[in-house]
Amino acid sequence: MQFPFPLLSTLVWLPIIGAILIFLLGGDKKPQRAKVIALITSIVCLLICIPLWQHFDLQATQYQFVEEHAWFPALDIRYSLGVDGFAMPLIVLTCLFTPIVIVSAWLVIEQRVAHYMSAFLIMQGLMCGVFAALDAILFYIFWEAMLVPMFLIIGIWGGPNRIYATIKFFLYTFLGSVFLLVALIYLHMLAKANGVDDTFAITSFHHLPLSITAQKWILIAFLLAFAVKIPMVPVHTWLPDAHVEAPTGGSVVLAAILLKMGAYGFLRFILPIVPDASREWQFIIIGASLVAVVYIGLVAIVQKDMKKLIAYSSIAHMGFVTLGIFIAFSLVNFNSIEAAQMGLQGAYVQMISHGFISGALFLCVGVLYDRVHSREIADYGGVVNTMPVFASFFVLFALANAGLPGTSGFVGEFLVILSAFQANPWYAFFASLTLILGASYTLWMIKRVVFGEIANKHVAELKDVGAREISFLTALAVLVLLFGVWPKPLVDVTQSSVAGLLEHIGKPKY
Repeated sequence: MQFPFPLLSTLVWLPIIGAILIFLLGGDKKPQRAKVIALITSIVCLLICIPLWQHFDLQATQYQFVEEHAWFPALDIRYSLGVDGFAMPLIVLTCLFTPIVIVSAWLVIEQRVAHYMSAFLIMQGLMCGVFAALDAILFYIFWEAMLVPMFLIIGIWGGPNRIYATIKFFLYTFLGSVFLLVALIYLHMLAKANGVDDTFAITSFHHLPLSITAQKWILIAFLLAFAVKIPMVPVHTWLPDAHVEAPTGGSVVLAAILLKMGAYGFLRFILPIVPDASREWQFIIIGASLVAVVYIGLVAIVQKDMKKLIAYSSIAHMGFVTLGIFIAFSLVNFNSIEAAQMGLQGAYVQMISHGFISGALFLCVGVLYDRVHSREIADYGGVVNTMPVFASFFVLFALANAGLPGTSGFVGEFLVILSAFQANPWYAFFASLTLILGASYTLWMIKRVVFGEIANKHVAELKDVGAREISFLTALAVLVLLFGVWPKPLVDVTQSSVAGLLEHIGKPKY
């Protein structure tokens, strides 16, 4: 679908222009002005998402809102943007969380305010670029550039060990991305040898014939890039450190958006480009996913830091995403197309739901940290007595994280478990353990932090959330409940993209 207005370019470049405008109009000398510009820019981007969703054709199988411009014709690199059912909701999710992060930091960030706001605006534009890019090199540029603002956010506004955490985060993700670039250049050369017109177009790679050996090498390269970002076991160790040291806004964006980029890479690159190698090695990914669900869930139970507990919880829940994606191969082999479709849709719903829930939980921890300056569970107790409104939100998001029916946390996990049972009952058994483990570590944290008698004078002096904090917590609570009882809009928007992906999975490429 063509659109008379360049919606996608606007969503990519308007936040970056807003960041530049902050410095042109005063920078850190005018911190209040910087906040206002950042908030207005992010809200305008969110409003632009309304026509993006409204005019999205649910029945179309091709990319929509496409923008094509020559960039480096000699190298066949194009400025090419477009969205399908996988990309569009993630762009909306990105634009939703930026104003939330800005509002959450309104009274909290006091040093280098303009830099902080600009970093999040730039990161928003680059993340939208990742999801909208249809040219492989354009995708890679956005993918790598997005690391820089997050590196600065953790390194400047993070905790005592922020330098260690940010370097570890950067090295893990950057080194994995080097292999992604090698794979993209190799695919470009193959496309050129096969007489393909757009040799860097991602869609050209989808239809490129590849031997099983070539597919395996490409799969390894892709896995090294995307598995780190999710992150999958065993390349997950950077995430807890990054979350613990990041400021609240950094943790929110990291959990809600950045982790989804790895799963998006699976859907956009791995499954359609190397389906035969993925089918042959699916047991490795499924095994790692189940390890994440079970082992990481057990690790989360013993955590003493609330942020670290939620970080490990994210790894476990993202294991559901990779499980739902890769059991599709087994189900297609069994000719269970409907079950494969249910697994992929469940994985995608889990991606979006995890964004709402994990982002909300990190915001709740941030609310407590702003008052007590501690994330240690042992430093709390009886918060409900002094912060009853906040406690209601915290308990709701915790229950959603544990997969309570009626919340969005239940929908994706339920669909994945149902499809996993048809692939292999043991997959479903180990996957369903997350309902027990998730309840264990999440409710154990809530019991020690929220309920009981007031534990100390710091808790006794706490003041409940105000209008600013209620605003963003209410927005996320509504979304968690809305998609928990009515996930149809999200399922419908992915329908055509899932069907197209299953066609790639079902056809050998060699």
